[in-house]
Amino acid sequence: MEARSSERAVAANEPVLVREDLGAVAVLTLNRPRARNSLSEAMLATLRQEIARLADDRRIKAVVLAANGPAFCAGHDLREITNRRADADGGRGYMQRLMASCSATMLALQQLPQPVIAAVEGPAHAAGCQLVATCDLAVAGRSAGFCTPGVHIGLFCSSPMVALSRNVARKHAMEMLLTGDTLDAAEAARIGLVNRVVDPGAARETAVALADGITGKSASAVKLGKEAFYRQLEMGMAEAYDYVGEVMVENMLARDAAEGISAFLEKRTPTWQDR
Repeated sequence: MEARSSERAVAANEPVLVREDLGAVAVLTLNRPRARNSLSEAMLATLRQEIARLADDRRIKAVVLAANGPAFCAGHDLREITNRRADADGGRGYMQRLMASCSATMLALQQLPQPVIAAVEGPAHAAGCQLVATCDLAVAGRSAGFCTPGVHIGLFCSSPMVALSRNVARKHAMEMLLTGDTLDAAEAARIGLVNRVVDPGAARETAVALADGITGKSASAVKLGKEAFYRQLEMGMAEAYDYVGEVMVENMLARDAAEGISAFLEKRTPTWQDR
């Protein structure tokens, strides 16, 4: 978790999350800049609610997750956590709810039918790094930094470890978790945590352009493929091949696949019906 969360929270009347629809791309922007976009209870709940709305929005074909201010996300809100130590149970109930909420939000992002692209400027620490690792793709400005620094304050980043260890090689993940050292954007790209590194300030624009390219594909095929990708990762190889074989059959029998193949053979642009 990020140790420095001393900056006061945004005014109560400001939304902690802002959504902007750019055609078929929805941009979700974390909006607690003075708290370094830390994942408070309210931020997690609001993000999960918006994800649920997006899952049912057939107009939206891709999602970009960005942030206002100098930090992408500093992790959990340590001030909020510290304040709850005054609870009768020492904060145990609150902390259990917070971890469950965080896990549910990360799973909801992964299970969202639309691909999600992180646009990272500035620090992405602890649960902020987890957020980046949970997104399907990530674009980082050169000023971005990634770390799981809980070990510096007596906390092992066990929750961020889940997404991180499923994105990068085991020894890279363990080095980040054990040292808490910050990786720059270039190193994050080298180990596979981000896809592209761009000039500072260009991550959002690049992520939206990448999302725009995805919106031209069959939404039904993308949805099917995203779900299959994550499911097969947890299987043994033989089981995975059996599973994706069935997925491919269903995909081939879909209307969009028939249209796409016909369009390819006839040298024309396909007309998707997203089914």
